Amino acid sequence: MMKIANTETVKMEGKKVNLAGWVHARRDHGQLIFIDLRDRSGLVQVVFSGDLHAQAEKLRPEYVVAISGKVQKRPAGMENLKIATGKIEIAAESLEILAEAQTPPFDLTLDTKKISEDRRMEYRYLDLRTERMKKIIELRHRTLKFIRDWLDNKGFWEIETPNLTKSTPEGARDYLVPSRQQPGKFYALPQSPQQFKQLLMVAGVEKYFQIARCFRDEDPRGDRQPEHTQLDLEMSFVEQKDVMKLNEELLIALVKEIVPDKKIAQIPFPVMTYEESIKKYQTDRPDLRQNKNDQNELAFCWIIDFPFFEKDKEGKWTFTHNPFSDPMPEDKEKFLQGKIENVRTTQYDIVLNGNELGGGSLRSHEVQILEKVFEVLGYTKKEIQDRFGHMLKAFEFGVPPHGGIAWGLDRLVMILAGEDSIRETIAFPKTGDGRDLMMGAPSEVDPKQLKELGLKIDKQK
Repeated sequence: MMKIANTETVKMEGKKVNLAGWVHARRDHGQLIFIDLRDRSGLVQVVFSGDLHAQAEKLRPEYVVAISGKVQKRPAGMENLKIATGKIEIAAESLEILAEAQTPPFDLTLDTKKISEDRRMEYRYLDLRTERMKKIIELRHRTLKFIRDWLDNKGFWEIETPNLTKSTPEGARDYLVPSRQQPGKFYALPQSPQQFKQLLMVAGVEKYFQIARCFRDEDPRGDRQPEHTQLDLEMSFVEQKDVMKLNEELLIALVKEIVPDKKIAQIPFPVMTYEESIKKYQTDRPDLRQNKNDQNELAFCWIIDFPFFEKDKEGKWTFTHNPFSDPMPEDKEKFLQGKIENVRTTQYDIVLNGNELGGGSLRSHEVQILEKVFEVLGYTKKEIQDRFGHMLKAFEFGVPPHGGIAWGLDRLVMILAGEDSIRETIAFPKTGDGRDLMMGAPSEVDPKQLKELGLKIDKQK
């Protein structure tokens, strides 16, 4: 018979149950042996006596076992109100050891936050067994599910877009994937689904979202990952205020349902211009909490009216957020006249407790605006056609005005969980320099694979 969750036993006093899980702890009291049995739902105490005593003596932490037994009240004064099943225990009637286990490299009954992060990442499958990490992963699951259900109720369609695509500029280096069938050519892993979601608006989808995996080959930074997850969202026939209003409603509803102990500092969310934020807070990511140490206070705000372009280290123009954004309506004419410096974009960022949670914009749906942006960025007409011809062509067939946003979901869960690193919120994260210590990636590959791809490795000194 299939196991039940440990926590379901509280409703089954006097009944026989089948349980399975890991030995969390073992206590030998002479004629009686107790274990705390752990499964995903939590702990339950199991007591072994009589014929099962000798078999239970073999149990060690993290052994995987299957147990059947009768649910009974704990003796008076022996209750443990710190756990959900603390008023009952299981009088074991059978025990099967399904798998033995070596001694873990760190104590799984404790919070592993003080353990070396490299060690935890090497044994991530063990780290995830701990109570704190289990709660974070469950919080992430419930957050994503709430978002999906809420957007579905608002008429959005969840649509997956390709992970093998074309290299385009979006602010970071692309991860490239060589094509075996098209020698000498490469796919790129998407930094975001930006162009695909805009093409879905051309396709008449009108309301799209995706829990999207995004890949960026960036220089090492403490709180960045080579791959991350974002809520990607796009809407047709909207103005800036429409996208902001919908996202604000979603965030308010999410906090109320998923983390009801948290308090949103101000509703509606404050809105300030980029210039105001820089002048008052010296940052475009202000932390508006009354008490900066209060993890239960959530201070959202919107930042708008960003400059569209800025100069890079070489003195060339580059975009501040997204090359596919639309200029502010009152700035379009001077933009087309080549007056670049003071052009503002329809970009809007949502900030939470001093962190950029997400950003979006109304998109340019006019071919002349898009072409002008690419010219400002220094692309020749041929380069524009080679890199973005598919977008320009699509926009010749009737494109609706549209806009959207993308949230960093790893960062959102980090803040909701009261953690200080997005690595705590990702089941299998990588180090700051992109290494997977558990799998041993990146790694060298078989020379045969390189030959099939027509590649040779030029080892840099």
